[in-house]
Amino acid sequence: MKIGVVCPYAWDIPGGVQNHVRDLAEHLIRLGHEVAVLAPADDEGSLPSYVTHAGRAVPVPYNGSVARVNFGFLSAARVRRWLHDGEFDVLHVHEPSSPSLSMLACWAGSGPIVATFHTANPRSRAMTVAYPILQPTLEKISARIAVSEYARRTLVEHLGGDAVVIPNGVDVDFYARAEPKPQWRTQPGQGGTLAFIGRINESRKGIATLLEAFPEIAAARPGVRLLVLGGGDTEEVAAFLPPEVRGQVEFLGRLSDQDKARLLSSVDVYVAPNLGGESFGIILVEAMSAGAPVLASDLDAFGLVLEGGRVGRMFPTGDAHALAKDAIELLENPVERARLAEAASLAVRRYDWSVVAADVLAVYEMVTTHPVAAASAPAPDIEALAAGELFEP
Repeated sequence: MKIGVVCPYAWDIPGGVQNHVRDLAEHLIRLGHEVAVLAPADDEGSLPSYVTHAGRAVPVPYNGSVARVNFGFLSAARVRRWLHDGEFDVLHVHEPSSPSLSMLACWAGSGPIVATFHTANPRSRAMTVAYPILQPTLEKISARIAVSEYARRTLVEHLGGDAVVIPNGVDVDFYARAEPKPQWRTQPGQGGTLAFIGRINESRKGIATLLEAFPEIAAARPGVRLLVLGGGDTEEVAAFLPPEVRGQVEFLGRLSDQDKARLLSSVDVYVAPNLGGESFGIILVEAMSAGAPVLASDLDAFGLVLEGGRVGRMFPTGDAHALAKDAIELLENPVERARLAEAASLAVRRYDWSVVAADVLAVYEMVTTHPVAAASAPAPDIEALAAGELFEP
């Protein structure tokens, strides 16, 4: 099958959607399908052979974060040329409700179109404002996928229609095989090792809550360490910490996927203190796959992944004292950590790409075998969209 996939966000900036597109494309290629991806990127030289460069991305506030997207007349021309040259059996766009290549491809494409919706935001002002522009374009979509029930609910409430829920995928064995790194493991005399992964200057990732809790954890577990992986201004973030514990927090910056997996396999507890805006929780699945017990805020999306607390510990969102209490209890109880890790190792199998990609392929086969006639959709006002007049943060 010839499959065209559109990634809306900058390929060379780490993110859940980018990772999802990359891993799905590479899994489908291994299965023998012909896959081409269109994506923006700041560094064209970083792109793998199956990715076509769609130009540099620009930052746009979106869903409590900053998305790096590519949009406008020049982008529309690149999309049309890529679609014409690709002659795809099916076109798969991600986040077509954002002002991005995906929206342009959905407008310009013909034939079977599958769209995946990742965003979970029950109060998305952008979607509400953009509905009149989006609706004619969305009518061209043959099948919709949501990565979680909360992403599906956002889609239904703001744009109408429905979607099948197919979660994000993870190469479970890649994380399960990762070798721990000695310097990241708890050493004799240390009180344990915690880890956080995420963009540290993005408030909704919740690192401020974790750093607020850390002195309490350090008082109960002398020598405890916190390893932080992610880009951002470390000096600004470190200002949350009292001087006496600052040396116990190590900022690792950005690491390769291999080192991320090794980090997760090395630590005693992975902490996800996110405050909201999460539709799934792929990092939880990655940590669970690597054998790291998970301590996460009680977001609805995280609760689904952690099965209500059966395969991971949960604390009230934003409650630093509760986070500290649970972290201390887990660090003091290796038996409980082992129990959670064992339960999680079974639960993550349903998120393996062997399962997830099969479900996506079933959608492709459905829309190509029983194609739905595309609606006649007028072209959106690209100039207004690109200027930000229809998508306000």
